[in-house]
Amino acid sequence: MKLLLLLALVGLAQGLQTRVMLRKMKSLRQRLQEQGLLESYLEQHPYDLAAKYFPGIAVEPLQNYMDDEYFGTISIGTPPQEFTVVFDTGSSNLWVPSVFCSSPACRNHNRFNPAESSTFLSTNDTLFIAYGTGSMTGVLGYDTVNVAGINVRNQIFGLAETEPGDFFYYIPFDGILGLAFPSIASSGATPVFDNMMMENLVDRHLFSVYLSRDSQGGSFVLFGAIDPYYTTQGISWIPLSAETYWQITMESVSISGAPVACSSGCQAIVDTGTTLLAIPIRALRTLLSSLGASSSGEISCEAAKNLPDLIFHIHGKEFPVPPRAYVLRSNGYCSLGLQGMDVPTEEGELWILGDVFIREYYVIFDRANNKVGLSRL
Repeated sequence: MKLLLLLALVGLAQGLQTRVMLRKMKSLRQRLQEQGLLESYLEQHPYDLAAKYFPGIAVEPLQNYMDDEYFGTISIGTPPQEFTVVFDTGSSNLWVPSVFCSSPACRNHNRFNPAESSTFLSTNDTLFIAYGTGSMTGVLGYDTVNVAGINVRNQIFGLAETEPGDFFYYIPFDGILGLAFPSIASSGATPVFDNMMMENLVDRHLFSVYLSRDSQGGSFVLFGAIDPYYTTQGISWIPLSAETYWQITMESVSISGAPVACSSGCQAIVDTGTTLLAIPIRALRTLLSSLGASSSGEISCEAAKNLPDLIFHIHGKEFPVPPRAYVLRSNGYCSLGLQGMDVPTEEGELWILGDVFIREYYVIFDRANNKVGLSRL
C-alpha cells in the first residue's frame, strides 16, 4: 500500500517548494497472496475499477488500493492531528475518518476530533462518495491542513461518519488527498493543491512525482517545483485532453514495432491512485495473448525474462514500459500488471496509466499550462 513519510519543508533558492518523501512497502494484494487468502478475498469483494472514471460521479473504487504501495502523512487542525493518506491524482477530495464515525473501519484508524482543534469551522454540508464495495458518508468542515510544512488554512475536507464494509478495516491508510481538478470534486469542495496555488504557498503551479522501483527508497511528491536531477533526459510535454482527471490522448500501443491496441487513438489518465495498467477488456485479451500470458495474466517467470517492451505512443513520441515494470513477481510466481476495465467516453476507449507506468518516468503535473510532463528515468 502507499506509504509516504513526511519530511520538513525544503527551502530551495527559487521559492516555495515542498518535498514529501515516499517509502514503498508490501501491498495488501501481496500480503493476502502470501497468506493464501487472495482468491477468497477477491470473490467476497468484487469491484469495478471503471466506476472511478464515470463523469459526474465522485467514485473511488477502493479495492484498487489493495495494490497501492505509497502513502503520505499530513496533519489537520490546531494542534495538529496526523493522518496517513493516499496522494491520488485520480480524485479531488480530501477526507479522513472522524470521531463521529462508529464503523469498524474507523475505529482502528486515526480519527479527526474537531473539538480538539481551535481552528476548525463546521458546516451543514454533507459528503457522499460511492465505492466499488460500498460508500463513505460524512460532513464537510474547514481547518488548517499541513503538508510537509505548508500550512493550508481554511481547507475544506470531509469528516467521514460512515465507512461501510470491511475493506477500510484492513488497509494502513486513513484517508485520501485528491490531486485532480476541482471539476470532479464531490460537493464542490476546493482541492488542497488549488488552495496552495490561490494562497501563493507554492512557487510554481505544478507538482511532480517520482516513484522508485522495487524496494529502493527516495520516492517523493514535490509541490511547486521540478527537480532537475530527474530531468536529465529532457521533458516531453503532453497537453491535457480534459481538465478533470490528468487525462491525455494516446495514438496507439505497440509491441516490437507492431500496433496491438489503441490503434485508432484513445484516452489515458495518469493516476497515482492506481497501481496497475488498467486497460479496456478487448485490449487486455489481445495483450495477454501477444505476451503469452494466461487469461488471468499469469506467466512463467522464465518466459517473462524474454518479454518485449510495451510502447505507448503519446503526442508523437514513444514511451516504453519494459517487462521489469509490468511483470509482477511474488513468491516465485509471475503475472502481468494489467487489469481490465471498460469506461465509455465520447473520445473513445480509456486507459489508466498507473504506477506500473509512472515508475518509469518522472511525472510533472502542470496546472499552470494544463500539461503532463514525462522524463525517462
